Amino acid sequence: MHITAQTSPELDAYCSIPALLARNAQRFGMQTAYREKEFGIWQSWTWGETQAEVRAMALGFLALGMERGDYVAIIGRNRPALSWAMVAAQSVGAIPVPLYQDAVAEEMAYVLDHCGARFVVCGDQEQVDKVLEVQETVTCIEEITYLDKRGMRKYDHSHMNWLGDVMREGRAAQTRLGGELDKRMAELTLDHTCVMLYTSGTTGKPKGVVLSNRNIIVTSKNSSEFDNLRPGDEILAYLPMAWVGDFIFAIGQAYWTGFCVNCPESAQTMLTDLREIGPTYYFAPPRIFETMLTTVMIRMEDASPLKRRVFHHFMEHAREVGPKLLDGKPVGPGDKLKYALGNFLVYGPLKDTLGLRRIRVAYTAGEAIGPEIFDFYRALGINLKQLYGQTEASVFITQQPDGEVRSDTVGVPSPGVEVRIAESGEVFYRSAGTFESYYKNAESTASTKDAEGWVATGDAGFFEESTGHLRIIDRAKDVGKMADGSMFAPKYVENKLKFFPNILEAVVFGNGRDRCVAFINIDLGAVGSWAERNNIAYSSYQELAGLKPVLDQIQAHVEQVNDSVAKDKILSGCQIHRFLVLHKELDADDGEMTRTRKVRRRIVEEKFSDLIAALYGSTDSVYTETEVTYEDGRKGKLKATLEIRDARVHGARAQQVAAQ
Repeated sequence: MHITAQTSPELDAYCSIPALLARNAQRFGMQTAYREKEFGIWQSWTWGETQAEVRAMALGFLALGMERGDYVAIIGRNRPALSWAMVAAQSVGAIPVPLYQDAVAEEMAYVLDHCGARFVVCGDQEQVDKVLEVQETVTCIEEITYLDKRGMRKYDHSHMNWLGDVMREGRAAQTRLGGELDKRMAELTLDHTCVMLYTSGTTGKPKGVVLSNRNIIVTSKNSSEFDNLRPGDEILAYLPMAWVGDFIFAIGQAYWTGFCVNCPESAQTMLTDLREIGPTYYFAPPRIFETMLTTVMIRMEDASPLKRRVFHHFMEHAREVGPKLLDGKPVGPGDKLKYALGNFLVYGPLKDTLGLRRIRVAYTAGEAIGPEIFDFYRALGINLKQLYGQTEASVFITQQPDGEVRSDTVGVPSPGVEVRIAESGEVFYRSAGTFESYYKNAESTASTKDAEGWVATGDAGFFEESTGHLRIIDRAKDVGKMADGSMFAPKYVENKLKFFPNILEAVVFGNGRDRCVAFINIDLGAVGSWAERNNIAYSSYQELAGLKPVLDQIQAHVEQVNDSVAKDKILSGCQIHRFLVLHKELDADDGEMTRTRKVRRRIVEEKFSDLIAALYGSTDSVYTETEVTYEDGRKGKLKATLEIRDARVHGARAQQVAAQ
């Protein structure tokens, strides 16, 4: 059943992204819509200028022969012109399909072929080369356009155009094609497809999620009103354009509210650009917040003893007082005064360094964030909240209202969203944001969305009776039972481990077993910095990961987590008995992670089955050979002998170990 959602005169009038652009050009014409940093200089475009750029591009697409219903692949980093390409494609009745720019040619080939893209818009030469590489097998591509001209002079341009030339031709064709463009834009309704986004593919091939104008616009309206987003807000668009979060924040909400979208110069300058912009509205997956915290802790290790004492003294106070102040709870005058002094000496300068001083609303989602990491940012006075969402929901399923923010829940259902918990514990939802279908995959559509519009999330959770907030335990398929019947929830333990700056990634195993074991990835930046401070030489990640002092540190972290997990009656069985530090980082190029940095647990389990067997055995080391993919695409073998460590466990688990 199709869920007909909210309609209103405003929604009927602005029923597509191009219609919202026209409204913004009229209402906020001189207000900055986009900024982009290039060659160290920020350039800006108003809403009026953005409309002119998008129209020129749309007319150019018409001149190239783009038809209604065509699929247009967009590949590249966040840049205004690539966002405009998506809106220009929508304007002519085509459907934009953003791809992950760091995907290898083989991954791109699947998406390009699956959606049947006739047109591809590339950011630069690297992306053009990948598209040309797959054209022998992907025969649907007819025209390639590119944004950055560098390196493109000697290419065959018979079916390839610089985007600047396309726009120049579009402007020249205004008289000839302007009427046709206006006609196509006028045809767009809330039920037309807005965008097609591919899932990360944690369990198989990515699926094309078809999202309508209704899905995107109603969701953008509701979520913007929930947090009182306004035209004066600023965001930094740095996450992959192929990810639904970037689309909803940098296009959906941006076009609904009229706020400014800022694009960094590169991934390497992102944190610097973040400080220069000082956004008021910010989103980052847990990995970004973990990386920021790691950077802070590394700097503290390098600071003088006095600075370290001051930092830890005031942070201890902030953890008690900061969240209360954010939530509007009563705080004594003495605590307020001390917090104000801490803000002057520590919190304020730290927020300036991170670029988070002006934040009004910040969100994290994608994976569960470690409670300690979440609490650290709220202690600083940053209004960091959690949301729970999916590509299939146009992001928003639940959000945390101001004043009701906690680290262990993901909030209440977002406006216009219904949520229910099945008997199995799986979370289901339906809303105006619920996707139309999986492209060319009726079977998966039917198994995910039922006839009444309810969508199975694949996550296990429950509503707290006292607060009405949703708690997510883990992926439903990952939650299991230990051999003694106690609950196994690996993500709960993994997030606790990743709080430590030295630990980048963790994968815990134990379903159906008598005990849990774990793989650990060290954070090369944090551990490498520690090694340099202590004059410890190393030549590679593999060598550093195998050093005894490093293993001693990781063991201390594992045992500290075990101490914490042992205090949870339900999950105390998830304490880690044995662990090893992997000889390589889990990598998307090796298929071990998705492009959104989610662990492909089943693939890791199969690929490193020899290591898991050793962890459940009695040996204290294991030899392994692993195939890896180098940056240039070549394959190679990585050989290593890994040390296996036993970790101290507590409570009933300790008695079990003693009995063995």
